[in-house]
Amino acid sequence: MDFYHPRKGRFTIEEVIADMRQYLEADRSARYKVVIGTDSQTNQQETLFVTAIIVQRVGKGALFYYARKRSRPIFDLRYRIYKETEYSLDCMEQLKQHGLLEVSADIPVEIHLDVGRHGETRTLIQEVVGWVTSVGYTAKIKPDAFAASAVADRFTK
Repeated sequence: MDFYHPRKGRFTIEEVIADMRQYLEADRSARYKVVIGTDSQTNQQETLFVTAIIVQRVGKGALFYYARKRSRPIFDLRYRIYKETEYSLDCMEQLKQHGLLEVSADIPVEIHLDVGRHGETRTLIQEVVGWVTSVGYTAKIKPDAFAASAVADRFTK
């Protein structure tokens, strides 16, 4: 999977990890968290999924990357939300497999889900939050799920 940085261009996962390492080492006294979220957009031709990886230097900015994945059009909302959650969790696993824990073993991880208490997705909250927490991550929903609802959403357009 290729990742993109808005100003620096295309990155491999190994390059993402190296860039994250540099960012974390630039200010060792800062508090950090890693946030991953996925959003999708469907039209008649395809569904575009965008997964955002954010390294937040709490109170002092952030570094982020995104990856795109295309599929046949998915009109079923439940299935699409499940795929978004799956892609976020898969992305975190890939980061771990490529050495993220060597860089940031003590940094909290949040998975941001594109579901909220208002609208059609409210019936899915318990299911996807339960899934994310069962594998050991903190789950955030709208309005606190900025990785999915703001960052990833921006790149699905």
